[in-house]
Amino acid sequence: MTITAPFGSLSNAVAAPLARRNVHYGWVVAGVTFLTMLVTAGAVGAPGVLILPLQKEFGWDTATISSALAVRFVLFGLMGPFAAQLMNRYGPRRIVLLALLLIVGGLLASLFMSEVWQLVMLWGVVVGIGTGLTALVLGATIATRWFSRSRGLVVGLLTASSATGQLIVLPLLAALTEHLGWRAALLVICGLLLTAGLAVTALLRDRPEDMDLAPYGETAVTGTAPPPVVSGSALGALAEASRTGVFWVLFATFFICGASTNGLIQTHFIPLCADYGIGPVQGASVLAAMGVFDFIGTVASGWLSDRYDNRWLLFWYYGLRGLSLMFLPFSDFSFVGLSVFAAFYGLDWIATVPPTVRLTAARFGREKANLVFGWVFAGHQLGAATITYGAGLSRTALSSYLPAFFAAGALCILAAILVLTLSRPGDRPDASPAALPVRG
Repeated sequence: MTITAPFGSLSNAVAAPLARRNVHYGWVVAGVTFLTMLVTAGAVGAPGVLILPLQKEFGWDTATISSALAVRFVLFGLMGPFAAQLMNRYGPRRIVLLALLLIVGGLLASLFMSEVWQLVMLWGVVVGIGTGLTALVLGATIATRWFSRSRGLVVGLLTASSATGQLIVLPLLAALTEHLGWRAALLVICGLLLTAGLAVTALLRDRPEDMDLAPYGETAVTGTAPPPVVSGSALGALAEASRTGVFWVLFATFFICGASTNGLIQTHFIPLCADYGIGPVQGASVLAAMGVFDFIGTVASGWLSDRYDNRWLLFWYYGLRGLSLMFLPFSDFSFVGLSVFAAFYGLDWIATVPPTVRLTAARFGREKANLVFGWVFAGHQLGAATITYGAGLSRTALSSYLPAFFAAGALCILAAILVLTLSRPGDRPDASPAALPVRG
């Protein structure tokens, strides 16, 4: 066993009654991962609530604050492939605990900041690296290691955890910020992160072999965990994948995905609502409503990605998202208009992830899937960083966010067209990606 007592004993104690009920321990691992990604999503989304209080306290303009958030998004994305490499070598458990410590340390230190460079270093660099280690690459790693059957569904559930984090955390943070200040809100985030750390320490295991189990959906058990060797380097995976057209299509479409979600809506939606007389708590409530619909849409997307052509799923997801973003400026920001947008956009927020993960695994194989997806996800965060700063600059220079929303909508339509240039992967539901052909 790779985890010693008492925590190894605790996980074994949990696994025994589950086995008697024919429940695979992989679902416990997925649950702990869900919790971890949920609370780190709260840390990622918190700045969207805190832009206005920081402006009020320090006098920083939107473009200045957005520059720090753009640094965070860049590092959040660029850490993905290296996080995958570190997980392959040292195991997800150690890397997740390191990430949680970095995030908590960065947030606690930011309670005492007073200069812009401190904001950039703490929220941009430290929190960016920490959250990057627990981004979607973590979910892809857990899903491919622990699940052979229902892998798309698990990816959908883990991806949806960020929506659930938004649903639970952002309205709470907005209320705390309004009544007690932004520092109290950050302390709550730190408490949630430490709770997730306890769950990871007690229950997360790196591989099914650590529990003398086969992945869910398989029967062969090796009995011992494989040695912690690196199946490939992050840069080596990039060098190989970048020679294929598939990689660049997935990279470009995920760039647009990040630009139209995290970088725009998650960061700037609450300040946008303020421009139309809607307070931060009400704006966070709309985001929470999007989170409800996104949870439904992303889990459904995982189920669909196990059964239908992932290219066409992505075509519809990007196309409908583009239309929703173009609709928002014409909603008059009324209750009815924002409700329609929250439902329409929310169903599609991160529904793109399960099909993208399956296409990556189908084309590049199980062993390299998390490394290649790490680079694809880097594209996602580069897109987020680009529009995070661009939308902030638009608001500062033009006194309006709307040009950024129209641009993001047009990019989504482009992504819908691009994804259809991929050849049919030829995968079948729940097939082992390692056995599938790689086509460029």
